[in-house]
Amino acid sequence: METEVNEDVVEMMEEDEETNENGEVYLPGQKLEADEKLVCDTSAYVMLHQASTQAPCLSFDIVKDMLGDNREEYPLTCYIAAGTQANKTHANSIIIMKMHNLHKVVNHENEESDSEDDDEEDDDEGEKNPKMIAAFIKHPGCVNRIRTVTLPNVALAATWSELGIVNVWSINEQLEACDSPQLLETYNKKQNAINPLFSYRGHKLEGFALDWCPTAPGVLATGDCKQDLYVWQPKEGGTWEVCREPLVGHTQSIEDIQWSPNEVNVMATCSVDRSIRVWDTRAAPSKACMITCENSHEGDVNVINWNRNEPFILSGGDDGCLKIWDLRQLQQNSPVAIFKHHKAPVTSVEWHPTDSTVFASSGEDNQIAQWDLGVEKDGDLTDVEEIPSQLLFIHQGQENIKEIHWHKQLTSVLISTSLDGFNIFRTISV
Repeated sequence: METEVNEDVVEMMEEDEETNENGEVYLPGQKLEADEKLVCDTSAYVMLHQASTQAPCLSFDIVKDMLGDNREEYPLTCYIAAGTQANKTHANSIIIMKMHNLHKVVNHENEESDSEDDDEEDDDEGEKNPKMIAAFIKHPGCVNRIRTVTLPNVALAATWSELGIVNVWSINEQLEACDSPQLLETYNKKQNAINPLFSYRGHKLEGFALDWCPTAPGVLATGDCKQDLYVWQPKEGGTWEVCREPLVGHTQSIEDIQWSPNEVNVMATCSVDRSIRVWDTRAAPSKACMITCENSHEGDVNVINWNRNEPFILSGGDDGCLKIWDLRQLQQNSPVAIFKHHKAPVTSVEWHPTDSTVFASSGEDNQIAQWDLGVEKDGDLTDVEEIPSQLLFIHQGQENIKEIHWHKQLTSVLISTSLDGFNIFRTISV
């Protein structure tokens, strides 16, 4: 563990290098014998690191950086923004983190070395310890959800507070502090609370749905637990104009929002009312809902994600199902594919940023799964249960996984957050 913050609230650990001694593969649902335990087979990973914070961060987002795209040269660096859910309302923060010196997994199996080589390897491994730098912003109430956007002159983070307020923050100063020990020391000595650029108190209840539009810089959408959906338009001076009337359609809590990656003014939402809806925000609030897919899941629809390259939306619900929808046939309520792998509600789904056939999912069954729709069914089944051919990889070891995100600039790197911290990893499967 190496940290570069003054507060004892974050730590970063090296990957667990234990492997399964008997070489057997565990599948979720199998019963373990009294003398059996699960260990991580690190040979299945290109990279695997863990990080923890004092208070759990049950929502986070990756901050776009200026280090380039499609990065595969290790060690890697990434920046994320996370929001805490502390036991005490006044003890919550936004944490801007820089994770760096992220090396590949080191496997010692089948390696021969003498004592001098061992000493050199110990020195090398010391230099390969992952590091984390963090800057904090005091936040009013627990952070239900946080989403970031990088505009030409400013990086922004929008947060949903449990107090029913949506705040927009500039995080430039915190990102700069994470890149400079001197600036970080000065920043940490500040006594004055940092104020948001803009706050909106028009929602009648707290919420979770929040998304920045990728095709119209600065445009934001927010949905609450009462069913109200609002669109924000940016104005000069770091302010926003929020539509006066909410968009009409959902009848219960809006759980997630996804703007179209290609079409301006088009977004999708999902809800506890079991529907998925597509909206044209140019229309009047009462007419903005263009397409409705009723009863899309057998329970609450928790999360959706829009494929960046194909006209598909991925959804996950309380029923544990993953469903893929063709937007051109969404109203027919006939998904292109259904996967029932998770044994509990699905908590997060996301398509791979460049491979339109690959996606990841997480659930309350403490699993993260990686999928590839391009894999053909070969008829070979395990002795335990039928495993979908498209299921590439199962990642476990975290408790109560809440969100997963692919890093759009680090090739096939996936980051997850849970009750017990963060994992950042790349598997050999993607």
